[in-house]
Amino acid sequence: METTSRLAGETGPAAQGVPGARRAVDGFLMAAFPWYGLDAAFAGPRWLMQVGAAADGTVEHCSTGHGEEPSLRVETNPEDQSFAVVVTVASRPVRHSADGTGVLEATSVSTAAWLAGSGLLSRTFPIEMEHSLRQDWLDQQTGVAWELADDLDGPGWSTLSLPVDGVPADFHYRESEYGWVLAGSAQEGVHLGAYGRGMSAYGLGFAVVKDVALYEKEATAHESR
Repeated sequence: METTSRLAGETGPAAQGVPGARRAVDGFLMAAFPWYGLDAAFAGPRWLMQVGAAADGTVEHCSTGHGEEPSLRVETNPEDQSFAVVVTVASRPVRHSADGTGVLEATSVSTAAWLAGSGLLSRTFPIEMEHSLRQDWLDQQTGVAWELADDLDGPGWSTLSLPVDGVPADFHYRESEYGWVLAGSAQEGVHLGAYGRGMSAYGLGFAVVKDVALYEKEATAHESR
């Protein structure tokens, strides 16, 4: 599978240890590609998530959240959570690494599928599982997600048509007990992935985020809680 997902680091509140809302916004504004969220038909809360960057700081992918921010706290029932996350991945060819010592693989729809699949797992794993077993479970399921992302034409996926900037586009789509994942491409030279739970993928639409304030306001509100 052509992907930079395992090479990309993350910037943002968790990685930088600076004010989360401001750092998240700054990271998104550094992206040299348009990033996506749900379109105007979605009227619920919106919030910024992580930004993935290469070793030289080039932003490779970023995620926007919609609905209720998922929680892994024991007192939270995963069945009651309703959210959708959109992952935007820059479309890039094979290229040399910043230090010239290696090669970064190209990004593809499979990259978006992998990021979406692993993102869903990281936010929906069984909270009742013994802590010592969680990493083994995550490693196993992440391996499955990797294999599925590398076989988008296989039986594990179906096709779902959804609007991207108002234009119908075909996505690879699959469901599991933990939620749903989809992946496809946009008109702006980027690949899109998405995952969610408690919110149906059917009927969703994607659009370029033109006003970061819609997400910045929510990011600030979450940080203040």
